[in-house]
Amino acid sequence: MTKRPGILFAVGATVAGLVTAVPPPATADSGAHRAAAQLRWTDCGTESYPSLQCSSVSTPLDHDDPSGRRITLALSRVPHTAKTFQGPLLVNPGGPGGSGLSMAGFVASSLPKRVAAQYDVIGFDPRGVGRSEPALDCVPNYFEPLRPDSLPGSAGVEKANLNRARSFAKACGEKYPDLLPHMDTVSAAKDLDVIRRATGSRQLNYFGYSYGTYLGAVYAKLFPDRVRRLVLDSNVDPEGIWYDDNIGQNYAFDARHKAFAAWVAKHDTTYGLGSDPVAVERAWYAMRDAVAAHPAGGEVGASELEDTFLPGGYYNGYWPYLAEAFAAYANDHDQDALVKAYRRFGAVDAEGDNGYSVYSAVQCRDAPWPREWTTWRNDSWNVRAKAPFFAWNNTWYNAPCADWPVEPLNPVRVSNSSLPPALLFQATEDAATPYEGGVTLHRKLRGSSLVVEQGGGNHGITLSGNDCLDTYLADYLAKGTVPRGKAGRSGADAVCAKSPDPKPLTGRAATRPPRGADSGSRGGILHGLLGFRG
Repeated sequence: MTKRPGILFAVGATVAGLVTAVPPPATADSGAHRAAAQLRWTDCGTESYPSLQCSSVSTPLDHDDPSGRRITLALSRVPHTAKTFQGPLLVNPGGPGGSGLSMAGFVASSLPKRVAAQYDVIGFDPRGVGRSEPALDCVPNYFEPLRPDSLPGSAGVEKANLNRARSFAKACGEKYPDLLPHMDTVSAAKDLDVIRRATGSRQLNYFGYSYGTYLGAVYAKLFPDRVRRLVLDSNVDPEGIWYDDNIGQNYAFDARHKAFAAWVAKHDTTYGLGSDPVAVERAWYAMRDAVAAHPAGGEVGASELEDTFLPGGYYNGYWPYLAEAFAAYANDHDQDALVKAYRRFGAVDAEGDNGYSVYSAVQCRDAPWPREWTTWRNDSWNVRAKAPFFAWNNTWYNAPCADWPVEPLNPVRVSNSSLPPALLFQATEDAATPYEGGVTLHRKLRGSSLVVEQGGGNHGITLSGNDCLDTYLADYLAKGTVPRGKAGRSGADAVCAKSPDPKPLTGRAATRPPRGADSGSRGGILHGLLGFRG
């Protein structure tokens, strides 16, 4: 997790070898299974996605007690329109804690029409999320500024952060004692099978980003014969669930922060922060020291500043907006620019409170975490010595798991030799799910194919404007074909050149409110749906 990916082989947009096809089942949906469908869909179209429909399905809270209490999952759908029907395509944006209702509209509208028309594209809010009932919110306004400095420069600051994390864990346990034992990835995967049955389908197709890759891999482990096609983009390392994966993130996000500084330095004529990336990064840490002592606008302290710039590690389309705010503060001490950027990129609303509650509930339950705080402290300081940007911020984000009120489960061993070929996508410089995780999952899913974006640093890379990647995706969903690379080439079956880096803002774009950041591009829309931290 702590090693940066090496160069693969040739950067290009060509198939790395042969192409193989997934043998299709006799039918995607049989008449007998269609008759079992339970869902009732109603129109809920939006301006962006006018053909969207909504429904819900009931699922057991405890799948080991199917006659016991039931909860509700909210669903969305863009129905198929082609004569060729390939069944349901469930889509998930990650998290855990991400709402997937808008993902159905996005995926259906972003795929080639001829491909999307062959599927019922179905989004869903996983248990505890969004419009599913009940929805979790352990501590409303938990991220309201100002928070303690993430860097525990004194015993008092460390104690304040630790007490805050412990109080969150305690509040969750007191508020949701009946729900927390069933907030885990295995339960969510079994929910997917409830959705499959409700659609009347013998098998399902699945397309997951980020944490959604782990959810999909767990579903495939539990129900391999019910998987028809499986697309996993920006893959969680299944060997690091979850403590080690988060440590790996710390190094990778620091590298992306350095890439941001290098981009700012490259455009020194625009931002005036120097042409040396090291000097630019030094200026960023000077800004952090300044707001730690005197929060910008009384709202953006050190922790809030880190939250504001963290999204740049997920998606470089945000870099121009972050650079504008950075330069305005560093050069002109414009505090308002930082406040506006924080409100756009770092602030957490009620949806974010829900997402964080589910994130904590699932990750803390899925696997054991260290219970001794000294382990967390020592690891965090050791990481910070090499990768300072994200180390302590990420520690406090996950610290409730040290005192989680529900005993952890053991992670699922997702190794699988019973699946049809799955298609995996991974960027070499991804920070949220570092490259090594994609290679590991590729190895564990026998017969899978790995498509790599060489040099790409974004998290979530398909349907984001890279035609090379999207061609592989479309071919797989349409025909079941996957690329096959030659043995011994770093595990990749195909390599695509990375999408171009963004350019500085000009004209009206340079002065418009950050709220509109990149909203018109597919990449901007996708990363708005994927969110951060997931």
